[in-house]
Amino acid sequence: MHHGYPTETLARFLKARDWNVQKAHKMLIDCLQWRIQNEIDNILSKPIIPTDLYRAVRDSQLVGLSGYSKEGLPIIAFGVGLSTYDKASVNYYVQSHIQMNEYRDRVVLPTATEKYGWHISICLKVLDMTGLKLSALNQIKLLTTISTIDDLNYPEKTETYYIVNAPYIFSACWKAVKPLLQERTKRKIQVLQGCGRDELLKIMDYSSLPHFCRKEGSGSSRHSSNGALDNCFSLDHTFHQQLYNYIKKQATHIETGLPIKQGSVHVDFPEPDPEDTKIAKTIESEFHRLADQNGLCNSLNGLKVNGD
Repeated sequence: MHHGYPTETLARFLKARDWNVQKAHKMLIDCLQWRIQNEIDNILSKPIIPTDLYRAVRDSQLVGLSGYSKEGLPIIAFGVGLSTYDKASVNYYVQSHIQMNEYRDRVVLPTATEKYGWHISICLKVLDMTGLKLSALNQIKLLTTISTIDDLNYPEKTETYYIVNAPYIFSACWKAVKPLLQERTKRKIQVLQGCGRDELLKIMDYSSLPHFCRKEGSGSSRHSSNGALDNCFSLDHTFHQQLYNYIKKQATHIETGLPIKQGSVHVDFPEPDPEDTKIAKTIESEFHRLADQNGLCNSLNGLKVNGD
């Protein structure tokens, strides 16, 4: 799991536990046990099939690699607001997420390291909040599970989170959640104005901008003017084609001459950190408050005053 950089890997776990050696040691041992028990080293040889099912996962779990920063850091884009997670079981979404983590660490980062001439072990993430609605409350449990897997088993892999196209509902939740975050986490999060294009162009070329950042008011994480050529969420995008072909190729190496097995990979979901649980509950409470407020406004709008 250290991919040739054991010292840097140990430093990531230490940093995640504020340089407390005992806590970092426990975190590392727990991570290794999780990987062994769930056969994570083999997860890139277990494709989600048939292809139509994988396409449905990609269409409802919007994530992809849009390019690289000027320093060579991979730029991973997320369509937070328009991801519905309603086309497959939870296990498929968790499997897909872990596979992208593993592909990032085993293929994307080593390739970037070789290309740019320095050790690259972190990435940038751009989170598009276009379309974020109160119905996202239904996804809190799954998103908490995915976040917990990242926090406990892939710590300190993101340099900065850029939030773009943020609607009021995000602003309200962010105001409630921000005080609960550790200072180290707060420093990683930047909420940009609008689609964030001008700010992001300071650290990446236009060709690496996620499609939802390329034009003010473009407003869609799922579709773009040039279709799959620009839309890094699409299964037809170069990144996802390379990832999916890589997984299928690994599967044929392991089971030569045998048909690839269908079915999702069942991974043990780790218990979330108490602080993460508190944050999730705060977001849930804020969503309920906004929903109640919205319902009250709708009720008031429907009232007839003085017989009008």
